[in-house]
This record gives sequence, C-alpha cells and structure tokens, in this order.
Amino acid sequence: MLPLAIIGLLGGFFSGLFGVGGGIILVPLLILVMRFGQRLASGTSLAVIVPTAIAGTVSYAADGHIDWIAGACLGIGAIGGSLLGTWLLHRIRVAYLRWFFILFLLAVAVRMLFSVPDRALGLDMSPTLALLLAGVGFLVGILSGLLGVGGGVIVVPVLILLFGASDLIAKGTSLLMMIPTALTGTIANYRRGNVDLRAAAVVGTLAVI
Repeated sequence: MLPLAIIGLLGGFFSGLFGVGGGIILVPLLILVMRFGQRLASGTSLAVIVPTAIAGTVSYAADGHIDWIAGACLGIGAIGGSLLGTWLLHRIRVAYLRWFFILFLLAVAVRMLFSVPDRALGLDMSPTLALLLAGVGFLVGILSGLLGVGGGVIVVPVLILLFGASDLIAKGTSLLMMIPTALTGTIANYRRGNVDLRAAAVVGTLAVI
C-alpha cells in the first residue's frame, strides 16, 4: 500500500503541475516498483488518470483556465482513438510496447526543452480548428490507450505551439479532454483484463491529493 500511495502522490503532483495525466510517471513506477507487466501498468495508469484528470480540471476551471469547446472537440476524437489504442495494447508484443514507450519519453523530454509558452494567449475557435482538434484528439487517444498516458504531453505543446494557446489554457483543456478518454479506455482495458482496479483506486486517491 505504501509504494502505491507514494506513486499516486508523485503522479498527481506532476499531473497538476504540467497538465498531464501522470502516465509518464505512473507507468515506469508501476513496472519498476510494483513489478507490473507493461500491459497491466499501462491499463492501470489509464484508470488512475480518471480521478486525477477530474481533480485537475476542477482546479483549472476554478481559475478560468479551460477552453470548454476545444476540450470537447479533443475529447470526441480521443474517445475513438482510445478504443483503438486499447485494442492495439492487447495485440502488440510487450517488447515493442516497452521500446515505444521509451521513445515516447525521449520525444517528450526534447519537446520540453524548446517549449516557451505565452500566458496571454487564447484560442480563436473556428470550424476548421474544431476539426483539427478532433484529429489531434484521435491520435492522442490512440497513445493513451496504448501507453497508458493521458495525452497531455502531446496536447499541451500542440495547443501552445500550433494553435497559439497560453500554457495555462492548454494544460486545463488537456486535463478536461483526458476525462472521457481515460474512462473509455479503462472500460475497454477492464474487459481485456489489463487493469488492476485495487491498485488504481489506491494510486488514484493519493493522486487527487
């Protein structure tokens, strides 16, 4: 219980700080500390993201740092993508999953070196932008279901660098998108036996704190 509690605190802290679901922290820790397999770690991490994303969304919404329309567009695309991602999780070889996750983390690290946000910017919604956001959401949903990450490490820089959003709006909107994404993916993972609900409950409770 204690290792799971510590993992939850770390995942929740970075989720609130960076606007990510915490999967980039949770998956490696569940594998290294709890000895989970790659599939079980990814599925459990995605389940943890549900309460974490809800808590983070409430915090950002209270300060007015969420674009609800953009979040809805991202979420619609991400729901479909998460179903495809969880389907792939059950079929791709574990060795490939591990290397894919390693390369994903390296890409995140490189991105963070060059991201310089402007907190004075917002999103100017249009039909074209809505379609683009839904497409981004679909791709993010695939990664969420496959790797057990919330997708914020992709959505946040995309909203900042490509669509001109402030970092606070990007983080809050990203967390909003993760709620339906993680919930849909978790249901699919549970049906395939890729979720430890007991561990997810412990980690998720501490992650909210």
